[in-house]
Amino acid sequence: MRIVFLGPPGAGKGTQAKAAAQRYAVPHVSSGDIFRAEIARASPLGQKIKSYVDSGRLVPDEVTTEAVTQRLAEDDCAGGWVLDGFPRTEGQARALDEALERSRTKLDAVAYLALDAERIVERMAGRRVCPKCGRPYHRVHLRPRSDERCDECGVALVRREDDAPETVRERLATYQRQTAPLVEYYDRRGLLRRVDGEGTPDEVRDRLFEKLEDSVEGA
Repeated sequence: MRIVFLGPPGAGKGTQAKAAAQRYAVPHVSSGDIFRAEIARASPLGQKIKSYVDSGRLVPDEVTTEAVTQRLAEDDCAGGWVLDGFPRTEGQARALDEALERSRTKLDAVAYLALDAERIVERMAGRRVCPKCGRPYHRVHLRPRSDERCDECGVALVRREDDAPETVRERLATYQRQTAPLVEYYDRRGLLRRVDGEGTPDEVRDRLFEKLEDSVEGA
């Protein structure tokens, strides 16, 4: 299985991509994880990525594509993968198509988690994180045992700056400009599996696997 996950920030892509990777026994490949790994290794590619990150600039499409396609060529991805956070633009999508064609493999499905923008703002406003260990929480869906304190560290939880409503709306506007067109791009090719992102993570996961069932049978 080779699956791409699409959806606006806050729709639950990371959670559901990890669940899909576990179900189908393939690696969960995240562009953010790739960047961090390359930077930690201080590879030539990692140094290039770091130069953009440190200066606050976006990593260009060609560098992101190089990092992701290099990761997908590793041995553990030979039997499939779940791709989270890439592609984000049509240029990246076309580059992925070309890389798959060169390796004589194909994309099996694109899982699109659909969720109303204001619902996303509300959901992300409830997210909290432990500033010490990084463990995530939610004021509704994933509450700590002790109110507003990490179960592991006992440290007071915080809200990340990029979860503030005004910041979320800016991120959603960027998503609409850059990434939303990929929904039509993959729908035209018959790859899109639209999944209602409303509800608990378990409810969304069940709908996701139901939608992916035909792709599994044909993989």
